[in-house]
Amino acid sequence: MNPQRIAGVVLLVVGVLLLIIGMNASNSLADQVSQTFTGRFTQGTTWYIIGGVASALLGLLLVFVGVRGKLA
Repeated sequence: MNPQRIAGVVLLVVGVLLLIIGMNASNSLADQVSQTFTGRFTQGTTWYIIGGVASALLGLLLVFVGVRGKLA
């Protein structure tokens, strides 16, 4: 397994974990109050979700480019 693919798997796992943390945080009392009054999540929760999505997408990209590079 090449290092690029390993990095992709690690980023994918980190991204999924960040998404889980962000989604759990969105159910907290502070986020529910913030969402009620402002219509948005708190900044921390938003960054967890954005970071999770970005990390997971980058991880998927590295995994598939790593596979394509090895097959070619």
